[in-house]
Amino acid sequence: MQKPFYSSQDVAKLLGISKQTLLRYERKRIVPKAKRNLINKRREYSAADLVKLKELLGRT
Repeated sequence: MQKPFYSSQDVAKLLGISKQTLLRYERKRIVPKAKRNLINKRREYSAADLVKLKELLGRT
């Protein structure tokens, strides 16, 4: 079953990079900013976001 949202740690593992690298790419605007959960303010990535990130980083 597919998750509705992925954490930055989950996305980093799926992309084969560290969480710090993912956040650095976001700060440098290499990848788009993630949406934030309104309650806990954590980054959330959708399945579509994950596909876009894979394309941007050449990990299809």
